[in-house]
Amino acid sequence: MLTFAPKTRAALDHDGDAREEILRTLITERLRTLPPPRLDDQVVATYFLRLRTWDLQHAGHEISYHATSGTHDIPKGSLIEQCTGAIAGIDPWDTTNRCGLLHIAFPLKMLLNENGGLSSSDLLHTVAGAILFDVYENQDSRLVALQIPDSIVRTFPGPAHGPLGVREFTRFENEPLFGTILKPTAGIIPDHVGRLVNEVASCPLFCFVKEDENLYPRLPYSPVRERTKRAVEAIHRRQDERGGRGLIFAPHISGAPHEILETVKAVRAAGATGLMFSESFAGGTVRLVREATRMDEQPPFLYGHNAGIGVKTRSIFREVIDLLARLDGIDFRQTAPVRPGAPFLKPYGEEWLASEHALTCPLPGIRPTTIVRAGALDQGNIGLNLADVEARKLGPYALFLSGSAINSIKNAAGKPDSHLGAEAMRQAIAIHRQGDLKNVEQTEHAPALFDIARRTGLRELTTALLQRYPDLGRDASHP
Repeated sequence: MLTFAPKTRAALDHDGDAREEILRTLITERLRTLPPPRLDDQVVATYFLRLRTWDLQHAGHEISYHATSGTHDIPKGSLIEQCTGAIAGIDPWDTTNRCGLLHIAFPLKMLLNENGGLSSSDLLHTVAGAILFDVYENQDSRLVALQIPDSIVRTFPGPAHGPLGVREFTRFENEPLFGTILKPTAGIIPDHVGRLVNEVASCPLFCFVKEDENLYPRLPYSPVRERTKRAVEAIHRRQDERGGRGLIFAPHISGAPHEILETVKAVRAAGATGLMFSESFAGGTVRLVREATRMDEQPPFLYGHNAGIGVKTRSIFREVIDLLARLDGIDFRQTAPVRPGAPFLKPYGEEWLASEHALTCPLPGIRPTTIVRAGALDQGNIGLNLADVEARKLGPYALFLSGSAINSIKNAAGKPDSHLGAEAMRQAIAIHRQGDLKNVEQTEHAPALFDIARRTGLRELTTALLQRYPDLGRDASHP
């Protein structure tokens, strides 16, 4: 066993997330008080910097130099001058001028292509380049905000459908949108996928089902084209049971860049109505596919899975990444569910609010992205999430996505039973709609829900809650 000096132990035990919460609160308050400038011919990036020896003014000049023209010899009125960044504002937080916010203006002249647009990849590698995150001088550096002129926002495609398009396609008009994820998430063959989708399609609760990011498209024993074919066949078989409602199926699309469009073409020919990307590592793939399918009679619904986004959010605020994903054309984007106690995954708190705002706020010429509440969403917290989106008027923009809480709930024979899990979810939704838990504290929500389920004989919900929250059973047996 290793032993550490107290200073080393303190460094190892440092809670980076606690610091993140403090930092974000400070930055949010400062930007609310002193908003970043908006310029018609510049993209303005805002950074938080904690510098070792430079002051913010010097750091601004270094960023402008390295990230734009790379020269100090700038003739007045020249093209070089038109392509050189400049400091657009400084907000020092202390007398050292080594900590605070810095606004840098990046001229559109150096960014726009011949069609007057640009890509999110080019924009991001310009405003989040080496001089920001790779130099030792920057003890801490974050890209915290991005102001893009409205004229440039309009050049992006944005989602092909958005939340209203999802509802129109699936015929889910005024009720909550629900979806699920295929489980197991790996080690399954096309026939298995067909059986799983057949079970999902038999439940009219769902309007969306997707594969997981762990299931790859070019497996020799499970090619995605065949998986999609079986899934679509299952949806068609169950169509009469769905009361005319549609079901979007999104297979996982990944691979080397030269393989992507071939895979998309194959699954689209097999009937896929949606496509899922591991967008955090896709490197422009979403925009590629959005543009390639833009003229389709029914463009696919694009799910931008953000698994791994945390490798970026320590340096770039999540809402910046989510904004660019929305501009590139993502229809669905995961945030996180409301749940009592410690968060299961990020985002949470102010980061969570900022992320959902970036995905749904009005933007010129760009549809909203459907926010996906997923990640330990289950029968015990679905009521909390429904109440939250209702209170924030986000109901039309939200999809509730649950995997294990639907597909891994076991029946009396000890086997996973998606019908049981789905019925348990429907029972929890019905209790929410009745308003029986309206004034119950978050920490008491699951116990109170369990009590109602047990008293009213809701067998499926009782079973699901006991499996998701084992302590409820122990508490019930020891009043």
